Amino acid sequence: MNAAPIRLLLADDHPIVRAGLRAVLDTEPDFSVAGEAATAERAVELASCGAYDVVLMDLQFGAGMHGAEATAKITARPGAPRVLVLTTYDTDADILAAVEAGAAGYLLKDAPPEELAAAVRTAAAGQSALAPAVAHRLMDRMRTPAEALTRRELEVLQLVGDGLSNQQISKQLFLSQATVKSHLVHIYAKLGVDSRTAAVAAASARRLIRQPG
Repeated sequence: MNAAPIRLLLADDHPIVRAGLRAVLDTEPDFSVAGEAATAERAVELASCGAYDVVLMDLQFGAGMHGAEATAKITARPGAPRVLVLTTYDTDADILAAVEAGAAGYLLKDAPPEELAAAVRTAAAGQSALAPAVAHRLMDRMRTPAEALTRRELEVLQLVGDGLSNQQISKQLFLSQATVKSHLVHIYAKLGVDSRTAAVAAASARRLIRQPG
């Protein structure tokens, strides 16, 4: 008797990406693409119905909820499907946000089909599925913890890179402006810089945060 197929939910705001994923995943005999979501909010809603085993989650959904936030909402529920992040972003800020949100795996969209299929099966089996490059970045952070920016420092620096002022950052992250300034002092020290512009440039070059848009 054949085992039940792994039921998949594709969460990505680009129809072409979802169609491409469906075309690739439908060739696997043990997979069933059971649903699609064009927004992170819709992914959270669908994932709560118990009809899926693995959610393939993008990180960026336009102006809506971020994929990491959706991942946290999905994985917080008992009996939740596993979430496999599938994105174009390989920065420390994105990786840490997804892992801390409870993602079972993190894969880049340029991964070959066989790697994607293997990651889906690994996630469905309750194990961790990290792209080699992602695992390497996490290992580097563990080797030099004193030099690594914390998750909060990465969040602050990403918002600096997005052009937000200290006041705007404090409101968005629910921090005092003094705390934001303290984070920036630590960021400057760890990166060996002395200005916001230099910090963003250094962090972007090292793929700690996304390139300023």
